[in-house]
Amino acid sequence: MLDVPPSPSRPFGGRWRAVVPAVLRWGLPVLWVLWALLAWWAEPRESTEAQLDRDLATGQVVAFQRAYGWADNDAYWGSRPRPQYAQNGGLLVWTVPNGQTRYAFVGAPPTPDPSTDVVPLGRDARLANAMWRTDIGPAYRTAAALLAGVLTLLWLGWLIGGAPPLAGTRWFWFWVGLLPFGVGVLAWTYRELWRPPSAPAPVRGSGWRGVGWLLLAGFGITLLVSAARVLFGTTVVPG
Repeated sequence: MLDVPPSPSRPFGGRWRAVVPAVLRWGLPVLWVLWALLAWWAEPRESTEAQLDRDLATGQVVAFQRAYGWADNDAYWGSRPRPQYAQNGGLLVWTVPNGQTRYAFVGAPPTPDPSTDVVPLGRDARLANAMWRTDIGPAYRTAAALLAGVLTLLWLGWLIGGAPPLAGTRWFWFWVGLLPFGVGVLAWTYRELWRPPSAPAPVRGSGWRGVGWLLLAGFGITLLVSAARVLFGTTVVPG
């Protein structure tokens, strides 16, 4: 009988499976902190007409847009709300030089006098004559979205192509990972990379259990954010 030699090992593959979790253990939290700082800074903040007038008087308005509301239909937790443009919209969104976005409900713009076709001079005229500068608000929002995308791709890539998770099934962590603000990705990083069980859990979380966590925890996070916004105001908890 011929002895069949064992297949050669793959040191690179084994090293890859050992190095990547160590990199993700630190890399994912660092990326999340960078994303959170940028997202918090660029998140639209509710303001007032008085603040808009002050920003106009001091030359702080670098860009503005009239809208009728916000578009936030994307379920992806890293997406940013976008103003829905409307020429006569009652919502006015403007950016200040530090990149922050503010908005206020100011009503529709003035309409021409039917007898003279003259539009009364008002805030819109001052906005149109403002000294425009580079609007860096979209740059902050784009950077935050890119960081969220990279964070999600790294997590999802290892969830699908890496070693099987120990505390839950892949489907369980997939649904949990959709929690708002990247909370689910942080939970996966902590449970699977920072504090993994020594052996696969006897009863690992299933996909259906993950859906339940997504619904319940998502609702709880929304309530906490709403309560924090009421307690601390939109300057601290924008949205």
